[in-house]
Amino acid sequence: MRRREVIALVGGTAAASLLRPLDAHAQQPAMPVIGFLRNTAATGYNPIVTAFARGLKEAGFVDGQNVAIEYRWADNQNDRLPALAADLIRRQVTVFVAAGLPAALAAKAATTTIPIAFEIAADPVEVGLVASLNRPGGNLTGVTTLNVELAPKRLELLHQVVPTARSIALLIDPASPFNERLSTDTQTAARTLGLQLHLLQASTERDFEAVFASLVQIRPVALVINNDAFFLSRIEQLAALTVRHAVPTISAYREFTAAGGLMSYGGSLTDAYRLTGVYAGQILKGEKPADLPVQQATKVELFINIKTAKALGLTVPQSLIVAADEVIE
Repeated sequence: MRRREVIALVGGTAAASLLRPLDAHAQQPAMPVIGFLRNTAATGYNPIVTAFARGLKEAGFVDGQNVAIEYRWADNQNDRLPALAADLIRRQVTVFVAAGLPAALAAKAATTTIPIAFEIAADPVEVGLVASLNRPGGNLTGVTTLNVELAPKRLELLHQVVPTARSIALLIDPASPFNERLSTDTQTAARTLGLQLHLLQASTERDFEAVFASLVQIRPVALVINNDAFFLSRIEQLAALTVRHAVPTISAYREFTAAGGLMSYGGSLTDAYRLTGVYAGQILKGEKPADLPVQQATKVELFINIKTAKALGLTVPQSLIVAADEVIE
């Protein structure tokens, strides 16, 4: 074989070897995209994002490897959710993850075809997301957490730590759809314990100072903060206010106690978002939301800040310390 033919053959073989990986890559299916939508700001949500990623990994998906995640945060402006949902649809997401009820309602209104996995602290049948828990129907399924149901227990736990308080204040967001039920259940629990319940409202940061100023008028008092997305997004600020005003307070979220609040008791958000991640992964594998029963995350957690209790002059019963998932010192 002449030298010129050998060079041509080698060159052709090299060119072919360079083309094959490119052709193979071009034939690979596009990486699926998850659109993660929530009505709050991103600040403080690393634990739930991490838990969601852990659930996805359990289902066989890792962000950046075989799935991409597009996050959209509404910065506590629910009126932005429809536009953010529309943006994710233009991004051609494979699955919506709707974090919280406002996001779930916005996602449902935006599409009837893209599968949606939600996480909410409410009855999804009652709020119109699914037809039933066992057979959701349509393009939605997801995970619910125990929180509204735990309001009376939060009051009871706080009363054990502050037995001398004869008045209890309940802080709610007037925009929450669960106010009536939560207020009624908490009022019933207060009467059972011989306590007077004061209902306080806040829907903006500007309301917080007025709320805590009003507590001065009804001492001795303890405070229960409702499990609302708005309060969760401002949980460190609320914890600081309870410390500054020396008000024994219980919330639903660990973040409150970690930031200096006295106690928290509620459904585990990290467990709920892990389960949501698992469901998102199952949907990516081809499962239909209509066939996936709505799950209830039943894990509840109790956190106590002993340092804050001491600063308030309170003695936490040993039974609660033993029962706590974490005692922060």
